[in-house]
Amino acid sequence: MKHARGKSFQYGISFIGLLVLGVILALVVIVGLRVVPTVTEYMSIVKVAKKVAAEGGDSPQAVRARFDLAVAADYIDAISGKDLQVTQNDDKVVISFAYDKEIPLVRPVYLLIRFSGTTDPGHR
Repeated sequence: MKHARGKSFQYGISFIGLLVLGVILALVVIVGLRVVPTVTEYMSIVKVAKKVAAEGGDSPQAVRARFDLAVAADYIDAISGKDLQVTQNDDKVVISFAYDKEIPLVRPVYLLIRFSGTTDPGHR
């Protein structure tokens, strides 16, 4: 495009800008690749907790034991039955849990994600 005095202007991104954009995108992809398995594990924990709560139980210890068997079958190691809070709500078993997951990024830098969940549909 020519300016009125004969000078042309260029539009677009410079090579340095392209490199910076590439580094930022690479970092986002690296963090995403490390976070996705953790989120998938959390979704599996919620699924197992809902299944165990739907089965009911005589005691919180029995519910925790069934949860331990289910997470062992799914290779989940972030949480165990002892980490659960098991209560009764209108003759239904309600399971609540919370845990932290540290994801190493670069040697001294970690990403901390705090997960929590419950099987009580009225609680958000």
